[in-house]
Amino acid sequence: MTDTEVLSAPHSMEFPYTRSTGPVVGAFLTGLRDRKVLGARASDGRVVVPPMEYDAVTAAAVSADALVPVADEGVVTSWAWNPTPRSGQPLDRPFAWALVQLDGADTGLLHALDAPRDGITTGMRVKVRWAAETTGVIQDIACFEPAGSAA
Repeated sequence: MTDTEVLSAPHSMEFPYTRSTGPVVGAFLTGLRDRKVLGARASDGRVVVPPMEYDAVTAAAVSADALVPVADEGVVTSWAWNPTPRSGQPLDRPFAWALVQLDGADTGLLHALDAPRDGITTGMRVKVRWAAETTGVIQDIACFEPAGSAA
């Protein structure tokens, strides 16, 4: 081998496994399919959206009995503008990534917000825009939009 010869080998990166959801995340996704948003009541009394399989305070498993419905409307608690969306992002035009605290929840849900940049403010009311067809995935929430806009 010379100093200028480069060694190479074919390589394929893959993750050949399937992940199943647990009873809590599975129920959350089923709720989205049915156009309902569910949170989980944590041991400290907070309602967490999206719900997790394990309590963040105690690390104990969360029971599906802890699931509670929350509204599909809430307030923007933080946001960042995305002027140039990439392929595969929720919208094909400029949008904001927003942390939305839904009514009845104590935590925020991060998702796309379809609104003009100069119309977005922290504290603004927004609502879920549901996908035309819902199948039980996070993309069932197409995005959030200002609460006063027509569906």
